[in-house]
Amino acid sequence: MNAPLRLGIAGLGTVGIGVVKIVRQHAALLEARTGRKIEISAVSARSRDKDRGVPLNGYVWEDDPVAVATRDDVDIYVELIGGTDGPAKASVEAAIAAGKDVVTANKAMLAIHGQALAEAAEAKGVSLRYEAAVAGGIPVIKSLTEGLAGNEITRIVGVMNGSCNYILTRMESAGLSYAEVFAEADGLGYLEADPQLDVGGIDAAHKLAILSSIAFGTRVDFDGIELEGIERVSIDDIHHAADMGYKIKLLGVAQKTGRGLEQRMMPCLVPDTSPFGQLQGGTNMVAVEGHAVEQVVLRGPGAGEGPTASAVMGDVCDIARGLRLPVFGQPADTLTDAPRAASILPAPYYLRMALVDKPGALAKIATVLGDAGVSIDRMRQYGHSDTTAPVLIVTHTCTRSAVNEALEAMQDTGVLASDPVVLRIEAV
Repeated sequence: MNAPLRLGIAGLGTVGIGVVKIVRQHAALLEARTGRKIEISAVSARSRDKDRGVPLNGYVWEDDPVAVATRDDVDIYVELIGGTDGPAKASVEAAIAAGKDVVTANKAMLAIHGQALAEAAEAKGVSLRYEAAVAGGIPVIKSLTEGLAGNEITRIVGVMNGSCNYILTRMESAGLSYAEVFAEADGLGYLEADPQLDVGGIDAAHKLAILSSIAFGTRVDFDGIELEGIERVSIDDIHHAADMGYKIKLLGVAQKTGRGLEQRMMPCLVPDTSPFGQLQGGTNMVAVEGHAVEQVVLRGPGAGEGPTASAVMGDVCDIARGLRLPVFGQPADTLTDAPRAASILPAPYYLRMALVDKPGALAKIATVLGDAGVSIDRMRQYGHSDTTAPVLIVTHTCTRSAVNEALEAMQDTGVLASDPVVLRIEAV
């Protein structure tokens, strides 16, 4: 009979406790599915005395996560601390050096240090698994590295931050401002300790960088992502989009072209009848497009104790079964540095701006757009104040470079009362 597989867990927050619960409550099921008993040997967290709702006195407690990672009675080190560097990175590096398999939910660490960690793990002959790092309970990493391995991936599109999706859908359903819903989400504990990681799109961009590497055989390049958060999306934008048959989503898109790798994470308008348009609350969705499979859409909970712990344990079970794959789907030393490419694929754009309320202001804007080669599809003025005239413009299909040229020229017209909000209308 196979010897038990012993876990060392560092980080006993929501996800870590979820893992402990699964191991304790479903031991027989895990053994039946993997052929091995799965046990916990040691744990570590910042506070030893905190009541976490499950008994931990049966496990060795280590104050230092590196000590957990290097114990002789630990086969798999489960890193659930978080953070790009610090104890998380140090302990994962120590585990790999000690010949331990590693399971992590740390998307920030992988997005920044993934290449180096992959090279170290593969050189040592150990697994580095991270299903829980992207899209919570959705098995998108496994889908890309296994089920879709026979496909040349052409595009990845995803809503990968549940907090942002909650804010945007709550604004629409309740008619509340961004500031009001942000405060509500923060009060409910939906946002990271640094909320900018969520609303600034950084958390979702970390995930997109990881998926791009797997899909296109490139080194992880977080810094190559065109990044914009949802802070400037107003309730007016939500309402205008709905009137035109669209929803606003923080959308990640990655595709490899002859010019290089395009990666962008930014709020976009999507058709309200599309799967992405119908996505509500904290749910995540990732669409993978491949030459043979065409499109596969994966939808599910993007965070939370159960879904994320489920993803962690999926990785643990694969290791227990003896499944070993390169970290990013192919050997790390074969991953390439793809040139960064800004998106040039034409699309319609939504522009909202406030103009100084004086004769000829709108004509100047129309002239600037025309000079840049941007054709107006729809235009609306609404809600005049004593000094400004809010204007909404939807363009015909054009390039973002043409829009940027027009935006730059608008600054010299003397009629802008505020900086325009620009959102791409994405075909999904």
